[in-house]
Amino acid sequence: MPDLSAYAAILPRIEAIVREAGEIALEFFRRGAKTEAQVTLKSCGSPVTEADLRIDRFLYDRLSALAPEVGWLSEETVDSPDRLSREALFVVDPIDGTRGFMGGDPCFAVCVALVIGDRPVYGIVHAPALAQTFVASLGGGATLNGAPIAVSSRQDLTGARLAGPEHLHRILAGSGLAYVRQPRLPSLAMRLLSVADGEFDAALARENSSDWDIAAADLILNEAGGVLTDLQGRAPSYNRAATKHPVLAAGSPGLHAKLIAAATGGAVKSPQA
Repeated sequence: MPDLSAYAAILPRIEAIVREAGEIALEFFRRGAKTEAQVTLKSCGSPVTEADLRIDRFLYDRLSALAPEVGWLSEETVDSPDRLSREALFVVDPIDGTRGFMGGDPCFAVCVALVIGDRPVYGIVHAPALAQTFVASLGGGATLNGAPIAVSSRQDLTGARLAGPEHLHRILAGSGLAYVRQPRLPSLAMRLLSVADGEFDAALARENSSDWDIAAADLILNEAGGVLTDLQGRAPSYNRAATKHPVLAAGSPGLHAKLIAAATGGAVKSPQA
């Protein structure tokens, strides 16, 4: 198991920094209206706002000063192979749910994970417009605004509250599964955390989510008693050369394997660490 003790003293300071980043986001956010931030398109065609870039620079400056030995991976920073040689890594999404943020949807979040080896050991997802802060450390449980959270105790997918992208809903519908479809939140991290706090029973994520989308939420979900794996039962691995992930399934241990079976139309291996 990765050893978090060397970083324990700085964890409260990381949370404070992330909360400050949330205040930057709120400067540009307009609930129910278009953002006042300047918007440009990245080379891949996805939008990035002035707020994303300001938060990215703020987090890089503050977190690098706090722990200069820790590597850096962020959606809004050009990737460097240097991170692959680092024992520890900050994995950052300055604004997860940028499209929603741009349109005035409050379901966006600042996400920061501390990864040691290939797994997160500390994660914070701060949704400033919702006044929600999820935090977890490896072996320390998960909290929402300081109160412990836990996944749903539901054992049956029939009637379960389930969120995911449209094409995966079509697959589940084709399997004959009767469940209660939940909104597809603009922030993938917040979708996974809706499972962590029991609001949703399970969730699916489309292929090609990136490390920064899921690393912090992955740890929080696991510390809340949940499971996140691909459809082969493999837990995500971080700080690899490739940052993309296949389709992912999230749920309580009682639902997780059943969800994968419904999504694949067959049996599934037990989740692997």
